Amino acid sequence: MEENGNDLKTEYERERVRAAYLAERVAQLEDRVDELEFKLNRIKSNPVWKATKPARDCYHWCQRQTERLRNQGSLQGVAEKIRYKQREKEAQKGYGKASFPDAAERARQTAEAAAYPKQVLFSILVPLYNTPKVFLNDMLDSVAAQTYGNWELCLADGSDAEHAEVGEEVEAYRQKHPEAARKIKYRRLEKNGGISANTNACLGMATGDYLAPFDHDDYLHPSVLYRYLKAINEENADYLYCDEATFRDGNIDHFVTMHFKPDYAIDTLRANNYICHLSCFDRKLLEGEQLYRSEYDGSQDHDMILRLTDKAKHIVHVPMLLYYWRSHAGSTAGNIGAKTYAIDAAKGAVADHLRRHGFKNFRITSTRAFETIFKIAYEIEGSPLVSIVIANRDHESDLKRCLTSIFDKSTYENYEIVIVENGSTEEAIRKYYAELQAGPYKDRIRIVPFDTPEGETFNYSKVNNAGVAASSGEYVLLLNNDTEVISIDWIEELLMYAQRPDVAAVGAKLYYPDKTIQHAGIILGLGAHRTAGHPFYKQRRENLGYMGRLCYAQDLSAVTGACLMVKRTLWDRVGGLAEDFAVSLNDVDLCLRFRALGLLNVFTPFAELYHYESASRGSDLEGERAARYDAEAAHFRDKWKEVLAKGDPYYNPNFTLDRSDLSLKVQSR
Repeated sequence: MEENGNDLKTEYERERVRAAYLAERVAQLEDRVDELEFKLNRIKSNPVWKATKPARDCYHWCQRQTERLRNQGSLQGVAEKIRYKQREKEAQKGYGKASFPDAAERARQTAEAAAYPKQVLFSILVPLYNTPKVFLNDMLDSVAAQTYGNWELCLADGSDAEHAEVGEEVEAYRQKHPEAARKIKYRRLEKNGGISANTNACLGMATGDYLAPFDHDDYLHPSVLYRYLKAINEENADYLYCDEATFRDGNIDHFVTMHFKPDYAIDTLRANNYICHLSCFDRKLLEGEQLYRSEYDGSQDHDMILRLTDKAKHIVHVPMLLYYWRSHAGSTAGNIGAKTYAIDAAKGAVADHLRRHGFKNFRITSTRAFETIFKIAYEIEGSPLVSIVIANRDHESDLKRCLTSIFDKSTYENYEIVIVENGSTEEAIRKYYAELQAGPYKDRIRIVPFDTPEGETFNYSKVNNAGVAASSGEYVLLLNNDTEVISIDWIEELLMYAQRPDVAAVGAKLYYPDKTIQHAGIILGLGAHRTAGHPFYKQRRENLGYMGRLCYAQDLSAVTGACLMVKRTLWDRVGGLAEDFAVSLNDVDLCLRFRALGLLNVFTPFAELYHYESASRGSDLEGERAARYDAEAAHFRDKWKEVLAKGDPYYNPNFTLDRSDLSLKVQSR
């Protein structure tokens, strides 16, 4: 008992000291912010500054164009990018109405659907409310045009007394289309209960095996039910969704956005309701569940999706643009400000989901991408030791910059640094090692010698494996010596995910010194070698990314070993880095081995560092290094042949593998 009390006192004292340290750091940073704001306001109030604004704007515009040209490498690169964007715009014409089946294809789909053993009845649930005539008829037409005919349309009308014509229009449509009339169920509600209650009224009318909530002002692709039936029969899908587009001007070919989605990814879904439309699910998933909950009106879809995907056994993403979301004044697609309550509802839906999964003391905040795209800060349990493992050979200035940034900026206190010394020859690095071992952080640092066996070349995997073996931490953080910390809470941002039992590797967002992106996750098959590549490569730091993907934590197939955290138990379980990948692709291979265990790999943009890439070992594009990379790439393609053949589940197959900017596939010329 006394021993336990002493342990608690020790823990209390450690936390008290840490809290005092953090409070001091916060106070220092606040003082610095105040000082900079004072200086900035003084500059902005200067008449000369105000008068020179047009000149500054012109200069900054020219500077941005120069940087873009530099990032393209040459004028030829810029011209190629322009040509590609033109071809991509041309490729977009293959979506929308151009993708609708002609008479022959309609007949083929109908015949194929009729041959499936499961002849599912789809109940399409549409709450009506003061629906404009053109919206209503477009919606009805899109359902009636389905190539698979076993559906019912359940309409619950909560329109006010001034819009009685909504019901009249439905009846007129039924009279005009007798072949569809028997499938259309209509109920006039006594009062408008809001979107959730009205959709639940639709459910009360439904008799189908699968349910599909559908907005009254949107449009379905004629093949969506056929595609869903195919997935139900061939993949046993119990929850389905597809890609979608937002359109304007009443024309589904006038795209505002084209949202090509990843497969199911729980962290992505928690941060952003990317599934959205058209969700369709086995009615059995509703056992013990409500369809929509009124307390989450405005974000009722996000709440429903989180609850039902938790229960689903076979979530299938159909990677085809099959849903068209109308953008107009008052719609969420047009302006989230039209439904500001949706923001609070979305936060509430995510919070309820997290509590069901046992999370406590988390924080949900909006990101710069969009009000309903979130950053989730998970509670860190305890204060586990994190071992930062850094391989190093010479490069005293790189290592010093890296370590100084860790010492000066890190708010997480319980870490050790293991430097794996791999055959340095320069006097400068020996002097720096001596400074470290005599300096204020000497108790945190260990320098572990590693000698590459005679006749062998540098092997990054072996060096890091040796470093981890010499470390003591509960968590391993691989870190390149040519990195520099930006985010003061970078360790916490990684650790909050690494602590979760369903997560393996966690990776950071890395920038080149010019503040362009070096790493924001890894996509399988991307690039000329068709092994793996970095999306959003060389885009600006302030870029939001495709559909805001640079602004929230998400599940990906792999993250870079330049800054990668993982539980030591998992590291030991898979045997660390595979030493047959001496320099390249060992991090991707590690992540895929984690994925094979059913674990997630997470990229978070909230842990940020600079990465002076390859400063310590040069380029892989020339001479022996190029030959070595080619050999390791071939080995990777052979080892992970089946995984690569399936495609990256977090990268939509409509995107090209030839570019890193999530461009559409286009025909080469």
